[in-house]
Amino acid sequence: MLNQVILVGRLVKTPDLFLADSGKKGAMVTLAVSRSFKNQNGEYDTDFLDCTLWTGVAENTAEYCKTGDIIGVRGRLQSRIVEKEDGTKYKKMEIIADKVTFLSSKSDKKEDSTYVNDSVVSNDDSESKKKKNDK
Repeated sequence: MLNQVILVGRLVKTPDLFLADSGKKGAMVTLAVSRSFKNQNGEYDTDFLDCTLWTGVAENTAEYCKTGDIIGVRGRLQSRIVEKEDGTKYKKMEIIADKVTFLSSKSDKKEDSTYVNDSVVSNDDSESKKKKNDK
């Protein structure tokens, strides 16, 4: 049996840490993930998927990521029964992440930055860096 989910999407809001009853730190994030095909109107639909992060993964994501950043999430799909205030119950599906990869941030797109071999350098250093890498 296999239960593995891999997603790439944008954070809907900046992650906030919480402390669970067990004492573990966690964070809930929602990823906006565009579908790879167009609907009948010729537009791409977007799914909003809830992900739960724990311990170090939660702490790092809360520290380094904010609304609009693109992240990759690897984890598993889990269902649980949630009870509303009125007593009705429903099944909630969520992704429990084991790994989060920070792919891009709005701050990476500064006008004075250039990408060289997947690292950001200032424009002053980019020409010398490129020449050094070409040797």
